[in-house]
Amino acid sequence: MRFTTLLFLSISLLAVTSCDGLRSRQNQFSIRPVAENEQLAKAQLEDRSATKSFNQNAVDNPGQITTNVSLNQADAANAAAQAIARKIIRDANLTIEVSSPADSQRKIFSVAEAHGGFVVTSEMTQQTSDDKSKPELSVNLIVRVPAAEFDRAMEEIRAVASRVVQEKRTGKDVTEEFIDLEARMKNQKALEAQFLEIMKRAGKVEDALEVQRQLADVRTEIEKLEGRKRFLENQATLSTINVTLQTPTQIVNAVGFWYNVRSAFADGVDVAGGIILFLIRALIALLPIVLLIVLPLALIAKIVVRRLRRLRALGAEEAKAT
Repeated sequence: MRFTTLLFLSISLLAVTSCDGLRSRQNQFSIRPVAENEQLAKAQLEDRSATKSFNQNAVDNPGQITTNVSLNQADAANAAAQAIARKIIRDANLTIEVSSPADSQRKIFSVAEAHGGFVVTSEMTQQTSDDKSKPELSVNLIVRVPAAEFDRAMEEIRAVASRVVQEKRTGKDVTEEFIDLEARMKNQKALEAQFLEIMKRAGKVEDALEVQRQLADVRTEIEKLEGRKRFLENQATLSTINVTLQTPTQIVNAVGFWYNVRSAFADGVDVAGGIILFLIRALIALLPIVLLIVLPLALIAKIVVRRLRRLRALGAEEAKAT
């Protein structure tokens, strides 16, 4: 009974501690922008006062010029450094036209390797164009590059294209989720350590098994949180660029008498070809029916008719004989 009570009190204490930690982090997130704005305002005022004092010292003492660095300015610099370390997932979708998709594909491979990245997948698709003579090639690439090289890699990939058809860039800030994952992992590891300590004091097998089940659930949760954290780190460290390479689209001037004549003739050829193809398919579809159903029925009917004629002839002969 004492062991069960001790276990229940430990779980309740950790739950209350985790709730207080989450409230403190939410308050920290809500207060941080205001504090940063106040620090920046104070830094600007002190910069102005420092500039005035600098100018006054330069006028009064031309040979001796001194500058003062405030602590608020140092705090503002630290805040800027923290802002740079935020976890941001950056992705891009790019569709470009190139004269030779195969050559451009090799160039993009080189761009990715030059910036410390790599190509995840490469897929080439060949489609038949309207004139049936020039096949259209389309290449889809998924490129991963370091986040610091994202903009430069995008510019070099855009330089490969003769025309950019579509470009889309997205960014997602996952800093808050990342911090929350670290806090939850810390709480779960503390809970794991406490369960291990309780297991050492367990005097019964049933109590030890119960604590072991709770410990297994905690370790499973820790592994999930660590996996999610690694995923966010990977996505924030390496940016993803989806590139589609395609051949230029030919623009046809669809006006004029002869163009309409050619279009009408082409439509007529297509209709005639469709009718002929339909007849051929109908004959091919009816051939099994004729061979398997109509022909056997015709043979059976012919045999029955012959027997009926023979029976009639025999009856006529018997009638004459009598």
